Amino acid sequence: MKNLFFRFSCAVLLCYCLTGCGTIQHKSSTDTAQAQGTKAPPKTADDFSISSDSENETVDETSSADAATPSASESVTQQELLTGAAALYSNGQEISFDPSWQYADFSAINSGTATIYLADSDRKDIVVGVNAGHGTSGGASVKTQCHPDGSPKTTGGSTAQGATYATAVSGGMTFNDRTAESTVTLQMAQILKDKLLAQGYDVLMVRNSDDVQLDNVARTVVCNNVADCHISLHWDGDGLGYDKGCFYISVPDGLKSMEPVASHWQEHDALGASLVEGLRTEGMTIYQNGSMNIDLTQTSYSTIPSVDMELGNASSDHSDSTLNSLSDGLVLGLNAYFGN
Repeated sequence: MKNLFFRFSCAVLLCYCLTGCGTIQHKSSTDTAQAQGTKAPPKTADDFSISSDSENETVDETSSADAATPSASESVTQQELLTGAAALYSNGQEISFDPSWQYADFSAINSGTATIYLADSDRKDIVVGVNAGHGTSGGASVKTQCHPDGSPKTTGGSTAQGATYATAVSGGMTFNDRTAESTVTLQMAQILKDKLLAQGYDVLMVRNSDDVQLDNVARTVVCNNVADCHISLHWDGDGLGYDKGCFYISVPDGLKSMEPVASHWQEHDALGASLVEGLRTEGMTIYQNGSMNIDLTQTSYSTIPSVDMELGNASSDHSDSTLNSLSDGLVLGLNAYFGN
């Protein structure tokens, strides 16, 4: 019996010793480090790692989110697509006269609107102001100041030399076939608009219908603030019985010291000369050297390259075919002027 009790006691003692050794062997690394007087190594991402499948799912979700959100460079690219007039106006937007614009207070008729059209491809970020001459109901009975400084006209024209006020918008001449000049200038403007848009130019149509309530000062001021150049379309009312050809109205010497003419007349001449050369290239008849000095309201208030283009006279052919050729010549001239 004693022998059996001794064996049982030995077995209990052996189990107790084995249990104690196991506890010591499973002490944490932190406890070991503390016992040694050092810090445990810091935890890293590996200490919180998940299965490889979970990692792949997390990466896929992040990639999807990135794909759905445009990068900063993509956002900049999208913003850069809207440049020039496209960043300011919508296609077909009507532009109202702003009384705060420079020289706006010299206008007497300005309740109408111009319309801007934007090229839809190969955009040049250049706005061409296309002004179909005449076409303002009541314009012939209203006067506007010839020059912003109040000085008299230096040459004659539709208003006599020496006058300080001129007709706000004249009615224009009549072709030999009884067609009104204002009708033909509008047709010409519409053809030119389409050709310019096809070339990547944006177009400000100053007159987009038979009547626009914008006088010559207002038309010029709108172009000054919206367009990069201003081309007014006309046929000369000279009374001649033959077609004398195309030319532009250049600034007389007597105006070249008056602002804003003094700062811009060379631009006006350069644009006019380039347009005439384009017309010549297209086979159009050119009058003499291609220009005639006349004191105009338009160039007296222009702060951008600006010309009155006379595309013939009452004897000139104004069929669609001729208007298309004239438009082609003007586009050639504009391309040369802007280096396109």
